[in-house]
Amino acid sequence: MRKKLAACVVATAMVLGLAACGSGDGAKGTEAPEATEAAKEDDAAGTTTEAGESQAKETEAGVSGTVRGTTTNLKIGFSVQTLSNQVWAQEAAQIEKDAEADGNEVTVVDCNENANTQISQIENFISSGVDAIIVNPVDPEAIEEVCKEAREAGIMVMSWDEEMVNSDINWLINNYDLGCEIGTEAADWINEHFGDEGCEVVVLGYPQTPILKQREDGIVDKLGELAPGAAIVANQPAIDTTEGLNAMETILQSHPDVKVVCCIGGGGAAGANEAFKGFYGSDYPAEIGIFSTDLTDETIASMQNNEFNKVCVAITGNSYVCGTVAYQLIIDKESGKEMEQNIYRELIPVNADNLSEMTE
Repeated sequence: MRKKLAACVVATAMVLGLAACGSGDGAKGTEAPEATEAAKEDDAAGTTTEAGESQAKETEAGVSGTVRGTTTNLKIGFSVQTLSNQVWAQEAAQIEKDAEADGNEVTVVDCNENANTQISQIENFISSGVDAIIVNPVDPEAIEEVCKEAREAGIMVMSWDEEMVNSDINWLINNYDLGCEIGTEAADWINEHFGDEGCEVVVLGYPQTPILKQREDGIVDKLGELAPGAAIVANQPAIDTTEGLNAMETILQSHPDVKVVCCIGGGGAAGANEAFKGFYGSDYPAEIGIFSTDLTDETIASMQNNEFNKVCVAITGNSYVCGTVAYQLIIDKESGKEMEQNIYRELIPVNADNLSEMTE
């Protein structure tokens, strides 16, 4: 696989003032600047995973390779699309943990994928006098005005995954490139195991969210380009484990010969993995593979147990690393450090060969 990324190197790069670039070189996205030699020496700290559970490793100074404690007594509000999505729930939990260690306070709320609810949540954060707001937008255009009000009130705004005008930080993914990376990994697998004949493929997307539709488009485009023999027999929405499980159970009734599933997120991948386990029992056919993103605990455990998840294109790192990096961006900005408004995240394909490097 292409690159190793340890948690402390990423976090240190953020502390040094991560600057945004373009959309990166093709499917790999935009990469963070190189860390200093001192930061590289801390690389062994990394993150830990035991029995499928990962968390950002802490030292007495806080996250290894970063300087903590320079900004305390902050109140941070975080509005998430839905906490039923594993990766967002795990990232939010890590932000809460890091903030508590620093003497800061985070309030996490779930808007249940409703833009009006999210607007009300941001209004409540403004009224309560928070210092910073992190928002994972359901509809970025719908919240531009209320985020403008927040900034006019002196509140720092960070948009998670969406490019906004009325924000101080946009923490972004080139979502089409991410989909292309997932599709490329799946196509390589198809060509290796099935050759020109291809196989039946399922795509678990989420077209109601524009950035996730971009991922889906990247997946479909690369499959068509690189594995033309593959046939997409079903394309269903699945944002969390329950939706992924239900969709795949239904699909397998009509298409029992499906060999590859491509997912726009870790929730759908976890559900698809459970559906395959229920379908095949204790027998895990080696040629069946799930290709996704979001390096959650569930995906890590599936890969460690040699189940159906074969490649996960991690975004920045595992979900706990992502939470730590996002939190550190808030601290950096509140501490007065200069940074670009748009900060793009790195895409790192992870399989059995480099999984331990991403979780040690």
